[in-house]
Amino acid sequence: MAKQPKRIQAWTGDRNATHAVEAAVKLVKENAKAKFDESIEIAVNLGVDPRHADQQVRGVVSLPSGTGRDVRVAVIAKDAKADEAKAAGADVVGAEDLVERIQGGFMEFDRVIATPDMMALVGRLGKVLGPRGLMPNPRVGTVTPNVGQAVKDAKGGAIEFRTEKTGIIHAGIGKASFSEEALLVNVRALVDALNKAKPSGAKGTYIKRISLSSTMGPGFKVDTGSVGA
Repeated sequence: MAKQPKRIQAWTGDRNATHAVEAAVKLVKENAKAKFDESIEIAVNLGVDPRHADQQVRGVVSLPSGTGRDVRVAVIAKDAKADEAKAAGADVVGAEDLVERIQGGFMEFDRVIATPDMMALVGRLGKVLGPRGLMPNPRVGTVTPNVGQAVKDAKGGAIEFRTEKTGIIHAGIGKASFSEEALLVNVRALVDALNKAKPSGAKGTYIKRISLSSTMGPGFKVDTGSVGA
């Protein structure tokens, strides 16, 4: 049997037990020992089948402590709305010209926001942005006339969540350098948003399992009741 790397041998905490969220956050931070600031990630297993339209879970939530990431925002707008986006801190702003750049392979952004009047143009980007989860959508606030606020939200810690084919939500909720309290409020904000987004077709137990982990560290199971799930 191959010997485990020293990094794995150094892990602490019971990975088979279910921990209160406070204990899980503490363990994740203790095991995030990489030379870079590891991301802290949450995985939530929902009791839904995303293949059915009435069981899909999708939305956006503003994390109170932010994400710790520098989010690059592209805005597809023109005239006064383009100026509003620039003033709010958007990284790249344009209309037809930006659409053409994206069609040509430009992808130096993490979020795309568009005004409603631009959606005829944005529709051309479905095959490019759709598979990457970047297509603007009014359900998650990325198609809006209030582009200034949308840019500020994206820069300030708003994240999108969406169920994968297996009914799992994956999301980053901060960095290992965050305090335990900062991570806790972010976890609770996301779980609260998931509860509010519970679809009408969901039956039985909605939030079945939760786990927390860091980029290079182990995962720890979280007692769903400790986060109000």
